[in-house]
Amino acid sequence: MRSLAVFALFCSSLACADATVVVAPHTLLRLPATTGLLVLDRLEVGHAGALLIPSTVNELRVGELLLGQDARIGIAPSAEEFRLEARHAELAAGSQISARGATGTAQKPATAGRNLSVRLEQASLSNLTLDVRGGVGAPGFAGLDGGSGHAGGCLWGQVARGADGQNGADGQSGGAGGQVRLEVPADFPADSVKVRLDGGAGGEGGMAGQGGRGSSGKGCLLYRTEGARDGRAGQAGHAGAQGGEGSFKLVRFAPAAPQ
Repeated sequence: MRSLAVFALFCSSLACADATVVVAPHTLLRLPATTGLLVLDRLEVGHAGALLIPSTVNELRVGELLLGQDARIGIAPSAEEFRLEARHAELAAGSQISARGATGTAQKPATAGRNLSVRLEQASLSNLTLDVRGGVGAPGFAGLDGGSGHAGGCLWGQVARGADGQNGADGQSGGAGGQVRLEVPADFPADSVKVRLDGGAGGEGGMAGQGGRGSSGKGCLLYRTEGARDGRAGQAGHAGAQGGEGSFKLVRFAPAAPQ
């Protein structure tokens, strides 16, 4: 197996031709942050292994693509379409190519699944999953609890009720599902491919703030002051909207004529 350091040394340019990248079974390899096009002679991901491709790579051309059982290629989110071309592909059961959107945060909304274009000139497969689901929306902020009321004195001041709790904020919307274009030979078994296009779930609504406690009663020399009631609890925020569903297009082409 070539280490990441060795790979970066030989593939620091825009395209890396005549190179082999092998991910050992049950291991993860992250490609270096190259940009644009990456060309490989052979790419192999072993059983339950994972290859992570940075957002700066927009296209990957592979002579021979081998994915073992439950192997995965993960593509980082980006607004740019990602294109994968393989002259020959052997895909074992549970193979997956994932380009899911990023989960939202308080500072950034959830992103859409990355648009994915895959062309397989020749392919032998058990099954394959293409996953371009949108990112999950960020949850809403919780409402603040109300402050407690202050008790009045026997000769001055008035009792005060507890302050109302604030409402929780609504959750943010989920990201939309991506667009998938799959180009395969005319005899390709399309029923062996599962495409996940769902938009991301909306974020949960923020929790309601609790009402503050009202001031308690107080006994005085000749009389007693009554306590004040507690503040009202706020309302929980609403869940964010689910992102829109993506789209899938299957394109079949005639096999190349033998030379």
